Amino acid sequence: MRKIPRTTVTALAVGIAGTLAFASSAHAAGFQLKENSVKSMGSAFAGTAAKTGDSSVVTNNPAVMTQFEGNTFQIDVTAIDLNYEFKGTATDAFGRPMTGGDGGNAGDVTPVPAMSYIRKLDNGLALGAMVSAPFGLKTEYEDNWVGRYFAHTSDVRIVDLTLSGAIDVTDRFSVGIGAIVSRADVTLSRSVDFGTLLYSNPATRPLPFAQPQAADGFVEIQGDDNGFGWLVGAHFRPTDNFAIGVSYRSEIDYELAGTADWTVPGNVAAVFSASPTTAPLFQDGPGGAKLTTPSVLSVGAHWNVTDRFALSASWAETGWESLREVRIEFENPDPDAVEPFEWSDSTFVAIGAEYKLSDRWTLRGGIANDETPTSLEHRTPRLPDDDRRWYSIGATWQVSDALDVNFAVTHIKPDDPKVDVTSSGSRIAGPFDGSANLYGVSAQYRF
Repeated sequence: MRKIPRTTVTALAVGIAGTLAFASSAHAAGFQLKENSVKSMGSAFAGTAAKTGDSSVVTNNPAVMTQFEGNTFQIDVTAIDLNYEFKGTATDAFGRPMTGGDGGNAGDVTPVPAMSYIRKLDNGLALGAMVSAPFGLKTEYEDNWVGRYFAHTSDVRIVDLTLSGAIDVTDRFSVGIGAIVSRADVTLSRSVDFGTLLYSNPATRPLPFAQPQAADGFVEIQGDDNGFGWLVGAHFRPTDNFAIGVSYRSEIDYELAGTADWTVPGNVAAVFSASPTTAPLFQDGPGGAKLTTPSVLSVGAHWNVTDRFALSASWAETGWESLREVRIEFENPDPDAVEPFEWSDSTFVAIGAEYKLSDRWTLRGGIANDETPTSLEHRTPRLPDDDRRWYSIGATWQVSDALDVNFAVTHIKPDDPKVDVTSSGSRIAGPFDGSANLYGVSAQYRF
């Protein structure tokens, strides 16, 4: 039997890069998560870098911590109900329709918790700690769907521990700084079209299973790592009723290390084992990739128009240009696999309002425009990302002088997500029908 050319094997390995393509979309643009404060979510995160009274400022803008008194403990839980259904078509390397269904609802209901604590000292210094999830993704398609060569399961979890400090420079100006210890854990999978790989080589083309969709395999890649970053912030209060805040979060680098778990059909494995060139390929073993999460620059303003009514606004830029490619390095003889992304920096703009209905109840609402960092050329079914609109409402119930309970609901609607991507001869193209609903509740206790 003739040897399978290594260039053909390399072409398949490049297709496998999509298995470790974290960069999709979650609930803010790209795979960013903003859901670390239910109170802020109620106004579409407008004014987050400037508002007081929400201890999530430990990570959103540590300079605001000087505006607290004593001890403040807060816990937030947001349930993200993501819905995405494929409405397009897919073809194999011969141009024939792909077998299988539309994948069903690729979304899921995922809880995103956060917890924060601030201690204001008598000397004007404030210290804080927070656990939150700044980035993440969770989607899963049905087995053997038409886009199985592009995505099956995507589970990305990034959790931060932030330790921050702040001090008043003057009565109206404070600064803050923080250190971030981050943990990334990724599990992603998809099907592999070994039939097309075998058909591309004349030596194996006569085999009955050497054709598209005739010899499906599967690959799952898991990796994790710890990363370290930092953040800085400033908070300026020119009057008693107006505040502006600026914060910056650094990029964080991870070198994900884990395992590649291959499922190769028996007849395909027999063909590979007969050739010394391919026998060591597609074996379970170590692998990994480098990942850099983006920097985030945020500017917020908050204005108490009257004793009962307030307005807020936010502008944020996420530095997605740090994500140029994902390169998977296998310790087995499989060649490196590269998936280009070429993402662009994106902006988030929000406006919100609050109204103090009574001594016990405050109502709020907000809208936002969330720009996507990706484009049709680099969009994948792992989650098709597009510009989104946010519509939020929320409320605070002041249970007592020490305890507040917050509620919020947000609806996120993408503009018009479409994909048109080709891998190893297979193509998937068409629109997705998708949206997300966020439901949050939090409690803050002061003592």
